[in-house]
Amino acid sequence: MTLLNRFLNLVSNLLRSAGAFALTLMMLITVADVAGRFFKHPIFGSVEIVGFLAVAVAAGALPHTYKVGGHVGVEIITRLLPRRARLLLDLFTRTLTLILFSVVAWQMFVYAKDMQQAGEVSMNLEFPLHYIVLVLAISLAFFSGTILQQIVDTVNQLKKRTTR
Repeated sequence: MTLLNRFLNLVSNLLRSAGAFALTLMMLITVADVAGRFFKHPIFGSVEIVGFLAVAVAAGALPHTYKVGGHVGVEIITRLLPRRARLLLDLFTRTLTLILFSVVAWQMFVYAKDMQQAGEVSMNLEFPLHYIVLVLAISLAFFSGTILQQIVDTVNQLKKRTTR
């Protein structure tokens, strides 16, 4: 395994753990807020906090979910194709996915910079929103790296098939 693969796996595992932690915090804050409402003392800004944490959950889950193939896929027709055709189809779709998420990550970095310059903050807590967008942008950049890693693996599988 190359150094880049080890690095991407490490980051993927860290993001997954951060996402799991954020999900746990979401649950605890929601429970505490509901209990606080019962006693007429809700948590101020809990809706914003849970929303921010939801971004962290989604951002943290993306690279690992893609790496392990945990995303939804319809394979009714593709299972009938020969292995080489499936690999070529995977290569095509992964390349399109890489292009899409690379552009989205890049634009998220641009958007975070614009939000920082504009000084946008959340409504209740007045938390700078560019930090949330920046977290998502960084995660999407690593997600793009994970997609690239999968493309390289697919190309290597195609090479193995043609050399036999």
